[in-house]
Amino acid sequence: MRILDLELISEPTSNSELLQLCQQIVKYSVKTGHPHFFNQLYGGLDEHGLAGAWMTEALNTSQYTFEVAPVFTLMEKVVLDKMQQLIGFPEGDAIFCPGGSIANMYAINLARFHCFPEVKRKGMNGLPRMCILTSEKGHYSLTKGAALLGLGEDNVVKVTTDAAGRMRADALDSELTRLKSQGLVPVMVNATSGTTVMGSYDPLQPIATICERHGVWLHVDAAWGGSVLLSDKLRYKVKGIERADSVTWNPHKMMGAPLQCSAFFTRHKNLMTESHSTNAVYLFQQDKFYDVSYDTGDKSFQCGRKVDVLKLWLMWKAKGTNCFASEIESAFDCAQYLANKMKVTEGFRLLLEEPECTNVCFWFIPPSLRNQPETKEWWTKLGQVAPAVKRRMMEEGMMLVGYQPDGDHVNFFRMVVSNTSCTTANMDFVVQEIARLGQDL
Repeated sequence: MRILDLELISEPTSNSELLQLCQQIVKYSVKTGHPHFFNQLYGGLDEHGLAGAWMTEALNTSQYTFEVAPVFTLMEKVVLDKMQQLIGFPEGDAIFCPGGSIANMYAINLARFHCFPEVKRKGMNGLPRMCILTSEKGHYSLTKGAALLGLGEDNVVKVTTDAAGRMRADALDSELTRLKSQGLVPVMVNATSGTTVMGSYDPLQPIATICERHGVWLHVDAAWGGSVLLSDKLRYKVKGIERADSVTWNPHKMMGAPLQCSAFFTRHKNLMTESHSTNAVYLFQQDKFYDVSYDTGDKSFQCGRKVDVLKLWLMWKAKGTNCFASEIESAFDCAQYLANKMKVTEGFRLLLEEPECTNVCFWFIPPSLRNQPETKEWWTKLGQVAPAVKRRMMEEGMMLVGYQPDGDHVNFFRMVVSNTSCTTANMDFVVQEIARLGQDL
């Protein structure tokens, strides 16, 4: 705040001053395209995606009707149909939406409507108590969605996971039976393909079988890990996803599209329209001279909807599916290389010996804590290492890696390979840099 002039004033600012401000903005912003940015589930900078983002801003239209977005309406259909084929939905419906959290909320809303269609007109009054289930490692957007849509946070049931962070199918079955016996109506189970912290893939085949037996909507939050669908080598990780009722998939994560680029898919062809449409006559006139099924806006939560398809379409045209697959496989290879290196490097300890995704979670144990009894006090001290290293990391500006506690685990680093241009040399840098920053702690 001291360095930047952010105040808004009554008089115009000169172009030279604006240019200087723009240079400062760039200087002090985090360079998420840098190969040493590992902090979040996105990163990198694809030139075709950037060109698509620039074109999107220049053309400045909304995605709600064909009349104002003819090219983008057709483009969205082509891209979403392609992604739907990769998921394994022979037909269905899909839409780009502002982030994976909103996509997951689409799933909750559709699952509830599918179970109780009258909720659209009458609301929750008079309906039985509903609940949704997700793993204890599932994304927090499920809890936010339940609060926003009136189900309530207390009606989000967290299912036990195994040591690798994957939902236990037997625990899910038991929970569904228990909840039904107590008079609750489970309207949705959320399985995760690529959890936020550990990158775990829930076992979709047994979960789908259980959901089918209990008659419950299955949603797969594949926002992070769904891009393995592009790779014949890796798609086994989401085997069974074609049995889901709906799927979230974020191309701005592992595919490297510029933020934001997120999509929601359902196998139920007309359900989004039935659940969300209000037929606003000033936008969605039914007597237009063209096929009004191309006016896709009424099936959305939103009115105005940003064009998110162009950057992804341009990337896909430039690369082709095979190149996307190779890049994603390379990111997985880098994560495995890093895990293997940490296994043989003094001071590093992995939470999972074998990463399920491109998340590598680990502790750095500084020399002062090595070869000591691992008492409660020792673990408390170890939990202070990651925040201290992160502070030095941010002050020097050479690298960015996230950390967090999780359950009984004290603070550990979560290293994410989401920049598909990363190499093994970048992985070597991570090990060297963390060891350097934490050597004297």
